[in-house]
Amino acid sequence: MGELKMGELKIDTAVISAARAEGSAVIAEIRGDIDLHNSPDLRSAILQMLQQAKPTKLILNVTQVPYMDSSAIAVLVESLRKMRACGGKLFLIGPQPRVKSVLEIARLDTLFFVVNDEAAALNAK
Repeated sequence: MGELKMGELKIDTAVISAARAEGSAVIAEIRGDIDLHNSPDLRSAILQMLQQAKPTKLILNVTQVPYMDSSAIAVLVESLRKMRACGGKLFLIGPQPRVKSVLEIARLDTLFFVVNDEAAALNAK
């Protein structure tokens, strides 16, 4: 498992290739297939980021995620609930067709803010 440092944040993860805080936002780049085997790592990393940074925006770049199963979707939904509970927003950058399809089939595509790039998420109100 790699260790990422975000300013004052220390994140241990194998599924997040880069993470940083920018203003009141936390931006994380997720990579690889996210499934039952590694979704607990994703959950743990996201919870660490939320606890340490207390962001108003959680921006997850999923352009390098070719596949997510239901366990990964559950992590995203839990993260969305936590962000909404504190008045924050969760953004997904560039989901690939298979990931987008899973979100649509689960009827979750309208719950997340899906954007094409980081700037769109950072500039969103």
